[in-house]
Amino acid sequence: MFSAADEERRRGVRRMKTTATGLLILVALVYVLAKYAQHAWDAGGWADYVAAAAEAGMVGALADWFAVTALFRRPLGLPIPHTAIIPTKKDQLGISLGEFVGENFLSSDVVKARLHSLGIGGRLGAWLAEPAHAERVTAELATALRGALTVLRDADVQAVVGEAITRRAETAEIAPGIGKTLERVVADGGHHRAVDLVCTKAHDWLVTHGESVMDAVQGGAPGWTPRFVDRKIGDRVYKELLRFVTEMRDMPEHPARGAVDRFLTDFAADLQSDTETRARVERLKSELLARGEVQDVIASAWTAIRSMIISAAEDEQSELRLRVRSSLMSLGARLATDGRLQDKVEGWIEGAVVYVVTNYRTEITSLITDTVAGWDAEHTSRKIEAHIGRDLQFIRINGTVVGALAGLLIYTVSRAFGA
Repeated sequence: MFSAADEERRRGVRRMKTTATGLLILVALVYVLAKYAQHAWDAGGWADYVAAAAEAGMVGALADWFAVTALFRRPLGLPIPHTAIIPTKKDQLGISLGEFVGENFLSSDVVKARLHSLGIGGRLGAWLAEPAHAERVTAELATALRGALTVLRDADVQAVVGEAITRRAETAEIAPGIGKTLERVVADGGHHRAVDLVCTKAHDWLVTHGESVMDAVQGGAPGWTPRFVDRKIGDRVYKELLRFVTEMRDMPEHPARGAVDRFLTDFAADLQSDTETRARVERLKSELLARGEVQDVIASAWTAIRSMIISAAEDEQSELRLRVRSSLMSLGARLATDGRLQDKVEGWIEGAVVYVVTNYRTEITSLITDTVAGWDAEHTSRKIEAHIGRDLQFIRINGTVVGALAGLLIYTVSRAFGA
Protein backbone atom coordinates (compact mmCIF):
# COMPACT_ATOMS: atom_id res chain seq x y z
CA MET A 1 0.00 0.00 0.00
CA PHE A 2 1.12 3.53 -0.77
CA SER A 3 1.51 5.85 2.17
CA ALA A 4 0.13 9.38 2.28
CA ALA A 5 3.61 10.70 1.43
CA ASP A 6 3.80 8.31 -1.55
CA GLU A 7 0.41 9.49 -2.81
CA GLU A 8 1.58 13.10 -2.58
CA ARG A 9 4.70 12.20 -4.56
CA ARG A 10 2.58 10.48 -7.21
CA ARG A 11 0.46 13.59 -7.57
CA GLY A 12 3.66 15.60 -8.03
CA VAL A 13 4.80 13.16 -10.72
CA ARG A 14 1.48 13.48 -12.55
CA ARG A 15 1.74 17.27 -12.47
CA MET A 16 5.23 17.15 -13.93
CA LYS A 17 4.11 14.65 -16.57
CA THR A 18 1.35 17.05 -17.57
CA THR A 19 3.87 19.91 -17.77
CA ALA A 20 6.33 17.90 -19.89
CA THR A 21 3.57 16.63 -22.19
CA GLY A 22 2.11 20.12 -22.48
CA LEU A 23 5.54 21.43 -23.53
CA LEU A 24 5.73 18.69 -26.20
CA ILE A 25 2.30 19.69 -27.49
CA LEU A 26 3.37 23.33 -27.47
CA VAL A 27 6.47 22.74 -29.62
CA ALA A 28 4.38 20.52 -31.93
CA LEU A 29 1.85 23.32 -32.31
CA VAL A 30 4.69 25.81 -32.96
CA TYR A 31 6.08 23.47 -35.59
CA VAL A 32 2.68 23.20 -37.32
CA LEU A 33 2.15 26.98 -37.27
CA ALA A 34 5.67 27.62 -38.57
CA LYS A 35 5.14 25.21 -41.46
CA TYR A 36 1.75 26.73 -42.17
CA ALA A 37 3.29 30.17 -42.25
CA GLN A 38 5.91 28.94 -44.72
CA HIS A 39 3.33 27.65 -47.19
CA ALA A 40 0.30 29.85 -46.64
CA TRP A 41 1.97 33.19 -46.18
CA ASP A 42 5.22 32.43 -47.92
CA ALA A 43 6.94 33.53 -44.68
CA GLY A 44 10.62 34.15 -44.97
CA GLY A 45 13.61 32.92 -42.98
CA TRP A 46 12.23 33.40 -39.49
CA ALA A 47 9.64 30.63 -40.02
CA ASP A 48 12.38 28.24 -41.14
CA TYR A 49 14.34 28.86 -37.96
CA VAL A 50 11.26 28.43 -35.78
CA ALA A 51 10.26 25.23 -37.57
CA ALA A 52 13.77 23.77 -37.21
CA ALA A 53 13.88 24.58 -33.51
CA ALA A 54 10.38 23.18 -32.92
CA GLU A 55 11.12 20.04 -34.91
CA ALA A 56 14.29 19.34 -32.94
CA GLY A 57 12.41 20.07 -29.70
CA MET A 58 9.80 17.44 -30.59
CA VAL A 59 12.51 14.91 -31.36
CA GLY A 60 14.25 15.61 -28.03
CA ALA A 61 10.99 15.46 -26.11
CA LEU A 62 9.91 12.19 -27.74
CA ALA A 63 13.34 10.60 -27.25
CA ASP A 64 13.44 11.51 -23.57
CA TRP A 65 9.81 10.45 -23.10
CA PHE A 66 10.73 7.06 -24.50
CA ALA A 67 13.82 6.80 -22.28
CA VAL A 68 11.98 7.77 -19.10
CA THR A 69 8.96 5.61 -19.84
CA ALA A 70 11.15 2.61 -20.70
CA LEU A 71 12.46 2.59 -17.14
CA PHE A 72 9.06 1.77 -15.65
CA ARG A 73 6.91 0.25 -18.41
CA ARG A 74 6.76 -0.63 -22.10
CA PRO A 75 6.12 2.53 -24.19
CA LEU A 76 2.67 2.35 -25.78
CA GLY A 77 2.48 -1.25 -24.53
CA LEU A 78 4.78 -2.44 -27.31
CA PRO A 79 7.18 -5.34 -26.52
CA ILE A 80 10.26 -3.32 -27.40
CA PRO A 81 13.51 -4.92 -26.15
CA HIS A 82 15.24 -3.34 -23.16
CA THR A 83 12.15 -1.54 -21.93
CA ALA A 84 10.25 -1.85 -18.61
CA ILE A 85 13.72 -2.15 -17.09
CA ILE A 86 12.78 -1.86 -13.41
CA PRO A 87 9.93 -4.46 -13.45
CA THR A 88 11.88 -6.98 -15.52
CA LYS A 89 15.31 -6.41 -13.96
CA LYS A 90 14.15 -5.92 -10.36
CA ASP A 91 15.98 -8.93 -8.95
CA GLN A 92 19.19 -8.16 -10.86
CA LEU A 93 19.03 -4.58 -9.63
CA GLY A 94 18.65 -5.84 -6.06
CA ILE A 95 21.68 -8.12 -6.44
CA SER A 96 23.74 -5.33 -8.01
CA LEU A 97 22.71 -2.94 -5.24
CA GLY A 98 23.69 -5.48 -2.59
CA GLU A 99 27.07 -6.08 -4.23
CA PHE A 100 27.64 -2.33 -4.53
CA VAL A 101 26.89 -1.79 -0.86
CA GLY A 102 29.05 -4.74 0.17
CA GLU A 103 32.06 -3.69 -1.90
CA ASN A 104 31.94 0.05 -1.26
CA PHE A 105 30.39 0.41 2.20
CA LEU A 106 31.12 -2.86 4.02
CA SER A 107 34.79 -3.32 3.21
CA SER A 108 37.10 -3.50 6.23
CA ASP A 109 39.25 -0.56 5.08
CA VAL A 110 36.26 1.72 4.56
CA VAL A 111 34.70 0.78 7.89
CA LYS A 112 37.95 1.23 9.84
CA ALA A 113 38.70 4.57 8.21
CA ARG A 114 35.20 5.85 8.85
CA LEU A 115 35.10 4.72 12.46
CA HIS A 116 38.58 6.14 13.10
CA SER A 117 37.58 9.52 11.70
CA LEU A 118 34.57 9.71 14.00
CA GLY A 119 36.63 9.70 17.20
CA ILE A 120 34.07 7.53 18.95
CA GLY A 121 36.07 7.17 22.15
CA GLY A 122 36.24 10.89 22.93
CA ARG A 123 32.66 11.54 21.90
CA LEU A 124 31.36 8.64 23.95
CA GLY A 125 33.36 9.77 26.97
CA ALA A 126 32.09 13.35 26.77
CA TRP A 127 28.53 12.08 26.35
CA LEU A 128 28.72 9.68 29.30
CA ALA A 129 30.31 12.32 31.55
CA GLU A 130 27.03 14.26 31.51
CA PRO A 131 24.88 13.26 34.53
CA ALA A 132 21.67 13.23 32.48
CA HIS A 133 23.20 10.89 29.90
CA ALA A 134 24.65 8.59 32.55
CA GLU A 135 21.22 8.45 34.22
CA ARG A 136 19.62 7.62 30.88
CA VAL A 137 22.04 4.75 30.24
CA THR A 138 21.52 3.50 33.79
CA ALA A 139 17.74 3.53 33.31
CA GLU A 140 18.04 1.65 30.02
CA LEU A 141 20.33 -0.93 31.59
CA ALA A 142 17.88 -1.35 34.47
CA THR A 143 15.01 -1.85 32.03
CA ALA A 144 16.99 -4.40 30.05
CA LEU A 145 17.97 -6.22 33.24
CA ARG A 146 14.37 -6.37 34.46
CA GLY A 147 13.25 -7.62 31.06
CA ALA A 148 15.89 -10.33 30.99
CA LEU A 149 15.02 -11.50 34.50
CA THR A 150 11.32 -11.51 33.63
CA VAL A 151 11.86 -13.63 30.51
CA LEU A 152 13.99 -16.23 32.31
CA ARG A 153 12.08 -19.16 33.76
CA ASP A 154 12.75 -19.48 37.47
CA ALA A 155 12.66 -23.27 37.37
CA ASP A 156 15.31 -23.45 34.64
CA VAL A 157 17.60 -20.93 36.33
CA GLN A 158 17.18 -22.61 39.71
CA ALA A 159 18.15 -25.94 38.19
CA VAL A 160 21.23 -24.44 36.55
CA VAL A 161 22.27 -22.54 39.69
CA GLY A 162 21.70 -25.55 41.92
CA GLU A 163 23.69 -27.83 39.63
CA ALA A 164 26.54 -25.32 39.34
CA ILE A 165 26.79 -24.78 43.09
CA THR A 166 26.54 -28.49 43.83
CA ARG A 167 29.14 -29.42 41.22
CA ARG A 168 31.49 -26.73 42.46
CA ALA A 169 31.05 -27.82 46.08
CA GLU A 170 31.59 -31.49 45.21
CA THR A 171 34.79 -30.90 43.25
CA ALA A 172 36.39 -28.51 45.75
CA GLU A 173 37.88 -29.98 48.94
CA ILE A 174 36.74 -27.82 51.82
CA ALA A 175 38.64 -29.31 54.78
CA PRO A 176 42.00 -27.51 54.21
CA GLY A 177 40.24 -24.18 53.74
CA ILE A 178 38.20 -24.65 56.87
CA GLY A 179 41.34 -25.67 58.74
CA LYS A 180 43.27 -22.56 57.69
CA THR A 181 40.36 -20.33 58.61
CA LEU A 182 39.93 -22.01 61.99
CA GLU A 183 43.67 -21.73 62.63
CA ARG A 184 43.61 -17.98 62.02
CA VAL A 185 40.49 -17.54 64.15
CA VAL A 186 42.07 -19.39 67.11
CA ALA A 187 45.36 -17.53 66.72
CA ASP A 188 43.53 -14.19 66.79
CA GLY A 189 41.30 -15.26 69.70
CA GLY A 190 38.21 -14.78 67.59
CA HIS A 191 36.62 -17.93 69.03
CA HIS A 192 36.54 -16.53 72.55
CA ARG A 193 33.26 -14.75 71.94
CA ALA A 194 31.69 -18.00 70.80
CA VAL A 195 32.96 -19.77 73.95
CA ASP A 196 31.64 -16.90 76.07
CA LEU A 197 28.24 -17.17 74.42
CA VAL A 198 28.08 -20.94 74.93
CA CYS A 199 29.07 -20.61 78.60
CA THR A 200 26.54 -17.86 79.21
CA LYS A 201 23.74 -19.79 77.53
CA ALA A 202 24.69 -22.97 79.39
CA HIS A 203 24.70 -21.13 82.74
CA ASP A 204 21.32 -19.54 82.04
CA TRP A 205 19.86 -22.88 81.01
CA LEU A 206 21.15 -24.62 84.13
CA VAL A 207 19.71 -21.89 86.34
CA THR A 208 16.33 -22.19 84.64
CA HIS A 209 16.24 -25.98 84.37
CA GLY A 210 17.88 -27.07 87.65
CA GLU A 211 15.05 -29.45 88.53
CA SER A 212 15.32 -31.12 85.13
CA VAL A 213 19.02 -31.80 85.67
CA MET A 214 18.44 -33.28 89.12
CA ASP A 215 15.54 -35.40 87.84
CA ALA A 216 17.76 -36.72 85.08
CA VAL A 217 20.46 -37.71 87.57
CA GLN A 218 17.92 -39.37 89.87
CA GLY A 219 16.35 -41.19 86.96
CA GLY A 220 19.67 -42.81 86.10
CA ALA A 221 20.34 -44.03 89.65
CA PRO A 222 19.92 -47.74 90.55
CA GLY A 223 16.53 -48.73 91.85
CA TRP A 224 17.86 -50.11 95.15
CA THR A 225 19.33 -46.78 96.34
CA PRO A 226 17.24 -44.68 98.75
CA ARG A 227 15.49 -41.72 97.19
CA PHE A 228 17.03 -39.18 99.57
CA VAL A 229 20.47 -40.43 98.47
CA ASP A 230 19.53 -40.01 94.83
CA ARG A 231 18.24 -36.56 95.65
CA LYS A 232 21.44 -35.66 97.42
CA ILE A 233 23.59 -36.91 94.57
CA GLY A 234 21.46 -35.06 91.96
CA ASP A 235 21.72 -31.85 93.92
CA ARG A 236 25.47 -32.27 94.24
CA VAL A 237 25.94 -32.98 90.54
CA TYR A 238 23.83 -29.99 89.62
CA LYS A 239 25.75 -27.62 91.89
CA GLU A 240 29.12 -28.86 90.65
CA LEU A 241 28.00 -28.55 87.07
CA LEU A 242 26.68 -25.04 87.69
CA ARG A 243 29.90 -24.06 89.49
CA PHE A 244 32.02 -25.39 86.66
CA VAL A 245 30.05 -23.51 84.00
CA THR A 246 30.01 -20.33 86.09
CA GLU A 247 33.77 -20.42 86.61
CA MET A 248 34.37 -21.14 82.96
CA ARG A 249 32.14 -18.19 82.05
CA ASP A 250 33.80 -15.76 84.46
CA MET A 251 37.45 -16.87 84.26
CA PRO A 252 39.19 -16.17 80.93
CA GLU A 253 42.14 -18.30 82.11
CA HIS A 254 40.05 -21.28 83.11
CA PRO A 255 41.75 -24.63 82.31
CA ALA A 256 38.70 -25.75 80.34
CA ARG A 257 39.05 -22.76 78.06
CA GLY A 258 42.67 -23.71 77.47
CA ALA A 259 41.53 -27.23 76.66
CA VAL A 260 39.07 -25.78 74.10
CA ASP A 261 41.88 -23.74 72.56
CA ARG A 262 44.12 -26.79 72.28
CA PHE A 263 41.31 -28.86 70.81
CA LEU A 264 40.51 -26.27 68.17
CA THR A 265 44.21 -25.84 67.34
CA ASP A 266 44.67 -29.58 66.92
CA PHE A 267 41.47 -29.87 64.93
CA ALA A 268 42.56 -27.07 62.58
CA ALA A 269 45.85 -28.88 61.99
CA ASP A 270 44.06 -32.19 61.37
CA LEU A 271 41.75 -30.55 58.84
CA GLN A 272 44.80 -29.48 56.86
CA SER A 273 47.06 -32.49 57.18
CA ASP A 274 45.26 -35.53 58.58
CA THR A 275 43.97 -37.74 55.77
CA GLU A 276 41.28 -39.44 57.82
CA THR A 277 39.88 -36.16 59.16
CA ARG A 278 39.79 -34.62 55.71
CA ALA A 279 38.03 -37.70 54.32
CA ARG A 280 35.41 -37.58 57.07
CA VAL A 281 34.74 -33.90 56.34
CA GLU A 282 34.31 -34.68 52.65
CA ARG A 283 31.87 -37.49 53.42
CA LEU A 284 29.91 -35.17 55.68
CA LYS A 285 29.87 -32.52 52.94
CA SER A 286 28.54 -35.03 50.40
CA GLU A 287 25.84 -36.20 52.79
CA LEU A 288 24.74 -32.63 53.46
CA LEU A 289 24.66 -31.75 49.75
CA ALA A 290 22.55 -34.80 49.00
CA ARG A 291 19.85 -33.80 51.45
CA GLY A 292 16.70 -32.41 49.89
CA GLU A 293 16.53 -29.52 52.35
CA VAL A 294 20.00 -28.33 51.32
CA GLN A 295 19.15 -28.60 47.63
CA ASP A 296 15.98 -26.57 48.22
CA VAL A 297 18.01 -23.86 49.96
CA ILE A 298 20.52 -23.78 47.08
CA ALA A 299 17.75 -23.59 44.48
CA SER A 300 15.91 -20.87 46.37
CA ALA A 301 19.04 -18.72 46.30
CA TRP A 302 18.11 -17.66 42.75
CA THR A 303 14.68 -16.43 43.86
CA ALA A 304 16.23 -14.26 46.56
CA ILE A 305 18.90 -12.91 44.21
CA ARG A 306 16.36 -12.22 41.46
CA SER A 307 14.04 -10.36 43.83
CA MET A 308 16.94 -8.32 45.19
CA ILE A 309 18.20 -7.37 41.71
CA ILE A 310 14.74 -6.40 40.43
CA SER A 311 14.07 -4.24 43.48
CA ALA A 312 17.44 -2.53 43.10
CA ALA A 313 16.89 -1.99 39.38
CA GLU A 314 13.46 -0.40 39.92
CA ASP A 315 14.59 1.92 42.73
CA GLU A 316 16.28 5.00 41.26
CA GLN A 317 18.05 5.66 44.56
CA SER A 318 19.21 2.09 45.13
CA GLU A 319 22.86 1.45 45.82
CA LEU A 320 23.10 -0.59 42.61
CA ARG A 321 21.84 2.18 40.34
CA LEU A 322 23.80 4.88 42.16
CA ARG A 323 27.01 2.89 41.77
CA VAL A 324 26.32 2.15 38.09
CA ARG A 325 25.56 5.81 37.38
CA SER A 326 28.68 6.94 39.24
CA SER A 327 30.82 4.37 37.42
CA LEU A 328 29.48 5.46 34.04
CA MET A 329 30.22 9.12 34.75
CA SER A 330 33.70 8.26 36.00
CA LEU A 331 34.33 6.16 32.91
CA GLY A 332 33.06 8.95 30.68
CA ALA A 333 35.28 11.57 32.32
CA ARG A 334 38.32 9.35 31.98
CA LEU A 335 37.46 8.34 28.43
CA ALA A 336 37.06 11.99 27.40
CA THR A 337 40.59 12.90 28.50
CA ASP A 338 42.68 9.71 28.38
CA GLY A 339 44.04 9.24 24.87
CA ARG A 340 45.32 5.73 25.53
CA LEU A 341 41.92 4.61 26.79
CA GLN A 342 40.26 6.23 23.77
CA ASP A 343 42.56 4.33 21.42
CA LYS A 344 41.86 1.09 23.26
CA VAL A 345 38.07 1.54 23.15
CA GLU A 346 38.14 2.60 19.49
CA GLY A 347 40.30 -0.43 18.72
CA TRP A 348 37.74 -2.70 20.37
CA ILE A 349 34.89 -1.10 18.44
CA GLU A 350 36.74 -1.17 15.13
CA GLY A 351 37.74 -4.78 15.66
CA ALA A 352 34.17 -5.83 16.51
CA VAL A 353 32.63 -3.98 13.55
CA VAL A 354 35.28 -5.19 11.10
CA TYR A 355 34.75 -8.75 12.30
CA VAL A 356 31.01 -8.45 11.72
CA VAL A 357 31.25 -6.90 8.24
CA THR A 358 34.00 -9.32 7.21
CA ASN A 359 32.31 -12.51 8.35
CA TYR A 360 28.68 -11.53 7.83
CA ARG A 361 28.86 -9.27 4.78
CA THR A 362 26.85 -11.73 2.69
CA GLU A 363 24.13 -11.95 5.33
CA ILE A 364 23.97 -8.15 5.59
CA THR A 365 23.76 -7.55 1.84
CA SER A 366 21.26 -10.39 1.48
CA LEU A 367 18.87 -8.20 3.46
CA ILE A 368 18.84 -5.89 0.43
CA THR A 369 18.68 -8.57 -2.25
CA ASP A 370 16.08 -10.70 -0.49
CA THR A 371 13.92 -7.68 0.31
CA VAL A 372 13.99 -6.47 -3.29
CA ALA A 373 13.33 -10.00 -4.56
CA GLY A 374 10.24 -10.18 -2.37
CA TRP A 375 8.72 -7.02 -3.80
CA ASP A 376 6.00 -7.14 -6.46
CA ALA A 377 7.51 -5.98 -9.75
CA GLU A 378 4.67 -3.66 -10.74
CA HIS A 379 4.30 -2.23 -7.26
CA THR A 380 8.05 -1.69 -7.03
CA SER A 381 8.05 0.14 -10.34
CA ARG A 382 5.26 2.47 -9.22
CA LYS A 383 6.94 2.99 -5.85
CA ILE A 384 10.27 3.98 -7.40
CA GLU A 385 8.54 6.17 -9.97
CA ALA A 386 6.72 7.98 -7.15
CA HIS A 387 10.07 8.79 -5.54
CA ILE A 388 12.17 9.77 -8.56
CA GLY A 389 9.61 10.25 -11.33
CA ARG A 390 9.23 14.01 -10.74
CA ASP A 391 12.93 14.59 -11.34
CA LEU A 392 12.84 12.33 -14.39
CA GLN A 393 10.11 14.48 -15.93
CA PHE A 394 12.57 17.36 -15.86
CA ILE A 395 14.65 15.26 -18.23
CA ARG A 396 11.77 15.41 -20.72
CA ILE A 397 11.45 19.17 -20.25
CA ASN A 398 15.19 19.65 -20.59
CA GLY A 399 15.21 17.37 -23.64
CA THR A 400 12.57 19.52 -25.29
CA VAL A 401 14.38 22.78 -24.56
CA VAL A 402 17.87 21.50 -25.33
CA GLY A 403 16.64 19.74 -28.48
CA ALA A 404 15.04 22.94 -29.73
CA LEU A 405 18.18 24.96 -29.03
CA ALA A 406 20.39 22.30 -30.62
CA GLY A 407 18.12 22.15 -33.69
CA LEU A 408 18.17 25.92 -33.99
CA LEU A 409 21.96 25.96 -33.69
CA ILE A 410 22.41 23.19 -36.25
CA TYR A 411 20.03 24.87 -38.72
CA THR A 412 21.73 28.22 -38.21
CA VAL A 413 25.21 26.74 -38.82
CA SER A 414 23.93 24.90 -41.87
CA ARG A 415 22.45 28.08 -43.37
CA ALA A 416 25.62 29.98 -42.58
CA PHE A 417 27.68 27.52 -44.64
CA GLY A 418 25.11 27.51 -47.44
CA ALA A 419 23.66 24.08 -46.79
